[in-house]
Amino acid sequence: MTTLDPHPLPDGSAEAPPSGQGQEGWRQVVRDYVALTKPRIIELLLVTTFPVMFLAQRGVPPVWLIVTTLVGGTLAAASANVLNCYLDRDIDARMHRTSNRPLVTGRVRPRDALVFGAVLGVASVLWLGLLVNWLSAWLALGAILLYVVFYTVLLKRRTSQNIVWGGVAGCMPVLIGWSAVTDSLSWAALILFLVVFFWTPPHYWPLSMRFRDDYAAAGVPMLPVVAEDVAVGRRIVVYAWVTVLASLLLVPVAPMGWIYTVTAVVSGALFVLESHRLHGRARAGVSGPQLGAMRLFHYSISYLTLLFLGVAVDPLLHLPL
Repeated sequence: MTTLDPHPLPDGSAEAPPSGQGQEGWRQVVRDYVALTKPRIIELLLVTTFPVMFLAQRGVPPVWLIVTTLVGGTLAAASANVLNCYLDRDIDARMHRTSNRPLVTGRVRPRDALVFGAVLGVASVLWLGLLVNWLSAWLALGAILLYVVFYTVLLKRRTSQNIVWGGVAGCMPVLIGWSAVTDSLSWAALILFLVVFFWTPPHYWPLSMRFRDDYAAAGVPMLPVVAEDVAVGRRIVVYAWVTVLASLLLVPVAPMGWIYTVTAVVSGALFVLESHRLHGRARAGVSGPQLGAMRLFHYSISYLTLLFLGVAVDPLLHLPL
């Protein structure tokens, strides 16, 4: 008999569980399943989907299209994240940062998580296909397969370049947002795809530097596990520069005006500066928390948010160069 079972009374009837106990149990179940979807990652993916729709429309897209696209994108990202948790539950158990995930603690059974992830994936494809367009639906399916199969199964445990090529999955929301509006793709969409692609390593490698011991214990060959901080910092600087240069390609191709251009230059300059500072501290022999890798990690999120905010606002308040 579990703690949620009713307690028998002398007359053989059952006593109801304490008020609110069953309700709290369901709340915990909901929290556990939501945790499997990694909401913070989904938020970051939507940061790139939503603004691109404004650029593709060169104005404000229909509200229903925005809502249906974001719902479909959320379902697709949630599916990929749940299936990632299912496949990585063994290494998550060996990492302090992920040791409290529901599949590790046993609060959610592996089979239930697998079914949940698969249902979310099917729902995302059907939702986008029936309510948006089938190009967006197939792109969403591609994103799920890239993250689950290409990154999680094939790359993550085998190569230090895992996050470089595996990061392609995180670029797909840009294409989904663009195709939702135009039912096609374009050079502008491809440039924004490349911005996210080049941004991913200098965003994720600082996190890997901070939690190097976790990845080493789990046997995951993230670049900071197999390379010195100076070498990692040098690559971060290169990718940061390429990211900013790629963002500036959008100016003549889209074309973009003063709002996006100034945003890309200023936020990009700070991104590059923070990358150089991290590399400089590594060259000076600073290590561990004092290296300040998480400072760059957090700013990289701010950079991407600001950049794509410029993508959304520029066509609304276009000021030609």
